[in-house]
Amino acid sequence: MPAFLDDFLFTYETLVHSLGVNGLLALSMYVVLAMGQLSLGQAAFMGIGAYTSALLTLKLGVPFPLVLLAAMIAPAFAALIIGAPTLKLSGVYLALATIGVGEMLRLFYVNSDFTGGALGVSGIPRVGGIVWIYSCLVIAIVIFVFVARSRIGRAMDATREDELAAGALGIDLPAYKLGGLVVSAMLAGLAGALNAHVSSFISPGEYGFDAAVTILSFALLGGIGSPFGPVLGAFILTALPEVLRPLHDFRSVVNGLIIVVAVLFMPRGLLAWRMGRLAGSRGKST
Repeated sequence: MPAFLDDFLFTYETLVHSLGVNGLLALSMYVVLAMGQLSLGQAAFMGIGAYTSALLTLKLGVPFPLVLLAAMIAPAFAALIIGAPTLKLSGVYLALATIGVGEMLRLFYVNSDFTGGALGVSGIPRVGGIVWIYSCLVIAIVIFVFVARSRIGRAMDATREDELAAGALGIDLPAYKLGGLVVSAMLAGLAGALNAHVSSFISPGEYGFDAAVTILSFALLGGIGSPFGPVLGAFILTALPEVLRPLHDFRSVVNGLIIVVAVLFMPRGLLAWRMGRLAGSRGKST
């Protein structure tokens, strides 16, 4: 590896890790927003994945690949449990319900000795790193690109645009909504596990309301027309504090202004291109 690249990774290793992890979190939000569902449970699912991976590694010595698999299965199971009652809700009511679930889990982490309580879990082995994070991110993007061009992707677009019409066309709305929530939970859990093993420490405060809103802002800034939009939004908002380091006292203000401007003047996000339309036009041409 060239010396300049070694120096760059040494200096900005944490930022590079955060870019990839937040890209996965942005995709977890993309899944539900692509079907018109406003769920804010991604931070909670991330916490489940993080704690599952940390405890399996520290207490049982489970190999890292199996730890990642378990970190995806555990939040997926949680999504199945909470999905049936919460997905009957919509809009702000669904958002409030998923926020409530996240807060209950956070309080459990704080008050449970098994999860380290308010002090969290430290000493997590530093494994995975850049190769694992960005391999998972690329694989997830490729899968979503193919899904967006498929019948499933068109059904997701139809559900987002007009849920009643989509149901009348024979789309199984409960199955699609639950499936989207489960996939979202799996991605968030994977991101949580990868982040836990590169930071070597996790605490309950990392998976609360602030984290949920931040993940939502990734998708709002980048746009949900394609899986590339949320990832772009995640990269921008993750790198922004580093770029604006001289404005140390105004980082949050500048961050908020960028989101407000994007929502007001670019309601479809920075990347407004929609893969569903491309898929649809291709189908007509053939």
